[in-house]
Formats: sequence, structure tokens, C-alpha cells
Amino acid sequence: MTLNAENTTFSIAGRGLKLDTAEDAQEFVDSILSQENLEKVILSGNTFGVEAAQAIAKALEQKKTLKARKIFVFDASDIFTGRLREEIPHAVKALCNSLEDKQLVELNFSDNAFGPAGVEPMVDFLTNNRSLKILKLNNNGLGPSGGKLIAKALLRAAEKNAVEGRESSLTTIIAGRNRLENGSSQVLADAIAAHGTLTEIRIPQNGIRSEGIVALSKGLAACKNLQVLDLQDNTFTESGSRAFAKALVEWPKLKLLNIGDCLLSADGGVIIAETLLLGHNKDLEHLNLQYNEINSKGVSILASAVSSHLKNLEFLELNGNCVNPEDVNSQEVHVEREIQDSVIEIKSQEIKIQEEDHGIQKTVVEVNQEIHESVREKDKSMLKDTADAGQPSIPAGQTSLKDVANDNNIREAIPEVKLQEVDREIHEGDRGISENTTANEQVEALTERVSRCHYL
Repeated sequence: MTLNAENTTFSIAGRGLKLDTAEDAQEFVDSILSQENLEKVILSGNTFGVEAAQAIAKALEQKKTLKARKIFVFDASDIFTGRLREEIPHAVKALCNSLEDKQLVELNFSDNAFGPAGVEPMVDFLTNNRSLKILKLNNNGLGPSGGKLIAKALLRAAEKNAVEGRESSLTTIIAGRNRLENGSSQVLADAIAAHGTLTEIRIPQNGIRSEGIVALSKGLAACKNLQVLDLQDNTFTESGSRAFAKALVEWPKLKLLNIGDCLLSADGGVIIAETLLLGHNKDLEHLNLQYNEINSKGVSILASAVSSHLKNLEFLELNGNCVNPEDVNSQEVHVEREIQDSVIEIKSQEIKIQEEDHGIQKTVVEVNQEIHESVREKDKSMLKDTADAGQPSIPAGQTSLKDVANDNNIREAIPEVKLQEVDREIHEGDRGISENTTANEQVEALTERVSRCHYL
């Protein structure tokens, strides 16, 4: 258990505790009740049964004074590992009810695979709380139906704000990896539009296809102060890209845009690049466009946008697109940006590969030369030894052991020279080298041949 110096944080994060009963949680209940200035409650990384969760909730409910109600952060991520599906809604309901009258700023129920059943107990809280700024529901397996429940609750909250004449407090929604799909896109778009105060929206990996992107883009366009948008690993295609481009011009304060792995298509990539070239997103610092089938035309337009308007860009991811590096002249961009580095890196890799291939080819040639030189030297040495031993001389025109091998008289005169064996070894070596699949293996085979060039 962690208590900070100001006595404002209660945390048992990451301890792997299994708390089943109220008795199991009593130590932590006492600690919560003793902290008058409590602002943060962090339960993540433990597992709570219904009774234990209700005990914690009861402790929070007892903090009724104005000072005690300033619980700004409640982190309940990853707190239901190993729990039965029917247990979880009761635990979630107890915890949410205890927070409804608090001045909560951040609610985090991420990494709890409770699906739509776990979302339903949150509806009243999300509808009635007026101070919530940050909602984190990442990796909860919500599905389209769970996404609709959350969106409808947020929409009702926005309607209540309008009736009361107050601005929404909501600034951040994080709901990635939830299989929201097209089925929840329209109501989610309506909820986002109703909370025009949103500055950060992260809903990656949700299986939203082009029709859903079209609907979602209309809602996103209403968030004029948007600074962070992450839609990675959904599917745009050209139609989604065209709708998204209309929204893109509405975000002059945008700093991070992640639409990587979204299958923009070649035409969609051009549309997005042309929109950035209009100069409405000059504050952009981080741009991810990887694996989108963007072609050289799209990248060239993007290069112009970077050079002309994106002076604050610090990170640009273009990996995995259909770009020929020769089609992009980095001298025309005039800025040291990731787009230049990517092209230069591709060219450098190509040069390196060519140099390596050249080096291997050169090595093969050198080894071949070494083999032939070795054979010639051994030929000379054998002929000299033969002459010194008084053996018949080599007839005119025969200048090597191979020629000698063709003369039966001389072959009989030097029976100790195993010419046929030498020829067979050399031919076998040639065949083995041609069958090798890599240049490195060829070098090794040739080197072995050198070591086997013996005659006596």
C-alpha cells in the first residue's frame, strides 16, 4: 500500500492481491477512511470479488464532506482477472455509485474484459457526473452494443449540460481495442459532437470500416480544439479518407494524428496529403501514416505539405507504403524531416546490399584465382619432381598435368600421381558450388576446394 507525503493518494497498484471478501479488504478500507485529503485511488493490478469491491465502495461513500469529495482520479484498470462474468457487474455498480457525488476528473476501467455487461452499471454515473474530464475504457471487449451504451450515456450527459446551461467538462476519451465496429459509429459520432470540448480521442483497433469512418468523421469535425486523434488500425479506403479530410481542416490545434494501418488506399493517401497541404494543421508534431498503400504521388504531395506548413513536425511514420524512393527528391523538401530520413535510409540499405553483393562476388573471384594459382604451382612442382627423378619429359605442347594425363606413356611413368582422383575432386567441387544457394556458402565451398588440392 502506498501513501504519498501529502496523504492524497491511496495505491495498491500491481500487487497481484486476490481480495474476495470484505475482511480481505478491511486493511485498505481503514486506510481510505483515514485519509482526509484523498485525491487519487489506484486499485489496478489486483483482483476484486463482489464483497471486497463493495467494501471499498462503502468506504468511498462515507467521504461526504466537501473536502473529502475531491477524489479526482479513480483507477480500476485490470481488477477483475479470474472473476466470473456475472460477478463483475455488481462490483462495477458498487464502485460507480460511490463516485457519483465526487468531483471525479479521471475514471479508468481499462483492461477489464467485462464486455457490455460490465458497461451497463456505468450508465448512471456517466449520465449524472458533471466533473469528469478523462474517460479510459481501453481493451474492455465492449463490442457494438457496449459502445452504444457508453455513447448514449455520454449523449444524455451532454443534453443535461445543455439544459443546465453549462459546458461539458469531458476532454478525453480512450476506448481502443473494443471491437466497436460500424454498429456503434453513428451514436458514438453523435456523442462526440455533443461534447465539442474534447481535445483527445483515442479509439484504435476497433474494426471500424469505411462507412463507420464516414459517420465518425462528422462527429469529430465538431471538436474544434482537438489536439490528439488516434484511429490506428481501422479501415478508411478512399470514401473514408474523403470524409475524414473534410474533418481534418477543422482541427487547427491538432498535434498528434495517428491513422496508420488504416488502408487509406493510393487515392485516399493523395486526398489526405492534399488536405495537409492546405495549411490548416500547422501545429502538427506527430503524424503516423504507415501501411496505408500511399503511393509516390501521395508522398510527394506530403513532402510539399511538410516543407510549406508543417514546421513543427517532429515525427513522421511512412513505413510500409507503396513508395519508390527514386520518385521522391529529398532536395526539394528543404527540411530535415522523417520523410527525408526514410528515403535516405532506403537508399542506404540498397547501397549496402549492393556493396555486400559486390564484396561476395569479389571474394568468389579471388578464391577461384587462388585455386587456379595453386593448381599451376603444384603442376610446376610435380613436373620438376618428375624431371629430377629421371622420368620421361613432357612432349612439346603439353604444359600441364592435364596434358600429361592424356599421354598414356607418361601416365604410366608416374603412377603415383593420382590424376583421375584430382580431376574427380575438382569436378565434384564445381558441381557442389553451383548447387549452393547463397554466396557465403559458395565462398566456403571454394575455400574447401583449395584445401583439397593435393596430388600425392
